[in-house]
Amino acid sequence: MGVNPMLNQGRASFTREPADQRRQALIDATAACLAEKGVAGTSVRTICARAGVSPGLLRHYFAGVDALVAETYREVTQRVAETFAAAVAAAGDVPRDRLIAYVTASFKPPITDPSLLATWLAFWSLVKTDADIAKIHGETYCAYRGDLEDLLGACDMASAEAGPVAIALTALVDGLWLELSLDPTTFTPEQASAMAVRWLDTLLERPAFG
Repeated sequence: MGVNPMLNQGRASFTREPADQRRQALIDATAACLAEKGVAGTSVRTICARAGVSPGLLRHYFAGVDALVAETYREVTQRVAETFAAAVAAAGDVPRDRLIAYVTASFKPPITDPSLLATWLAFWSLVKTDADIAKIHGETYCAYRGDLEDLLGACDMASAEAGPVAIALTALVDGLWLELSLDPTTFTPEQASAMAVRWLDTLLERPAFG
């Protein structure tokens, strides 16, 4: 697997100073090491070898490998959020279309890239043991559910319903994305999208939460 593509989007659109390039190289190398080797195989040595820098340079930019992993998680989640936002922006002004675009973006590239799953699983394994990772994880999912609540509200769903529906939608999308990523022979991305949209339309018509 190569460097996670979520960390490469947009990098050609501007020129970084050399210091920023070195810092970004460490983040990219961390994502690649996590995808290829998991948490156990990701160390100062493996990251720096991948980035082509000395271990001392890592400590110049980050307090240690844990801080670098946390910053990598933050950047990956930011890139994912930007992908969802772009999907909504491209969907036009119809509220249902915008909601569907947000939900189904998880079943399209670059979110379906295998390296993103491998990196994400590494981060998930740290949620219960690393306070910084847990904090970023909480913030990320809170923001995702908040976006869903806003999009549901734009579809005239009452706020009392939108919160529980957003939680349920998050669980549904995560489950479909995970199964699709682990075994793409189970169902296609198009089928995953169709399942999510059908369930979503049912809830928009008859909310079942209170």
